[in-house]
Amino acid sequence: MPIFRALPVAPLVLTLLAPGTASLPSEPHPTPASSYLPRLVVEGRAPAAAFLARHHTPAREETFGSAGPGIGAGDHFRAGSITKTFVATVVLQLAHEGWIALDDSVEKYLPGLVRGHGNDGSVLTLRALLTHTSGLPDYLTALPATDPALTGAAGPSARPVTPTAAVRAAVARPPVAARGSYAYSNTNYALLGLVVRRVTGHPYATEIRRRVLEPLRLTGTSLPGARATLPLPHSRGYHRSPDDGTVRDVTAVDPRFAGAAGEVVSTLADLDDFYAALLGGRLLPPAELATLLDTRPSGGTYGMGIYPQELSCGTTVWGHNGHITGSYVRTAATRDGRHVLTFRVNTDTPPGEALETGLLEAEFCPPARSEGL
Repeated sequence: MPIFRALPVAPLVLTLLAPGTASLPSEPHPTPASSYLPRLVVEGRAPAAAFLARHHTPAREETFGSAGPGIGAGDHFRAGSITKTFVATVVLQLAHEGWIALDDSVEKYLPGLVRGHGNDGSVLTLRALLTHTSGLPDYLTALPATDPALTGAAGPSARPVTPTAAVRAAVARPPVAARGSYAYSNTNYALLGLVVRRVTGHPYATEIRRRVLEPLRLTGTSLPGARATLPLPHSRGYHRSPDDGTVRDVTAVDPRFAGAAGEVVSTLADLDDFYAALLGGRLLPPAELATLLDTRPSGGTYGMGIYPQELSCGTTVWGHNGHITGSYVRTAATRDGRHVLTFRVNTDTPPGEALETGLLEAEFCPPARSEGL
């Protein structure tokens, strides 16, 4: 989500977090973005960090960098809320094909599910779900957690939950914002996953595979369902307690708590290729792509499963972040999709807005070069 939450600073407790472990693989021409990787380890307190940038030119320039031990270019990792971009893409494809209309009510497809405590599916549209302007409470804050150390943005990872149960837990609370106001909520995308199943007869995961993963040959991306392990190769995933700073390995996670709001597992290369294809017009017709990128309903904050960030140099990049147990990921791309970067750290402690923005500006705002050099 595009809103950063500051976490308490805790002392380093693993030797792999020590400044001396940060190192970059040899690169013929290290990029400015590469210099941020050791900083993500030292200042951002991540065990390890990696990024892959691509310029989709005839030469297809690529740059990979990593810092810290045990993290590789081809690793699989949990992509968290980046799942929302996949779901939004499928929903807009269904709208283009006439299966649904974005201004249809939630009640039309899921009668009786969103009701009570001031929540009313008959006045909420699919458009409101896509843009986080429904006002619905976030189910992650409504579900009881069995592991207090893994609550909050990381989610109640030890508690499998069905999408319907997640929604019911959320709507047992009053709305968190007025309808039409932007308020990020995972409940919106849990509902969209249920809508996809209702209109197609298939789980949203099946539709994502059929409509996105297979056409783009994103063989490193999967929707694991109940599978708690990551495909090989993968690095470890860690959680640091905000209370006492202790660090635990949380690589194995039952992803059912995340569902359509955040279950995707992917790779750096696949996420770069997905956003390049999406913004390049390969997955949506022009009208639907324009709708995806329209931030007016949210007051300029969020489109549909994607959000803009204007950098200090005037460049606006589009993408999403993912924050889930053991992983933090961010993908950003130029509007045409021809320049894209994905970075990740193998911890669910976000690096902080300053470091993240600095890395993006190092990649998308390179220093001007003198003519003739």
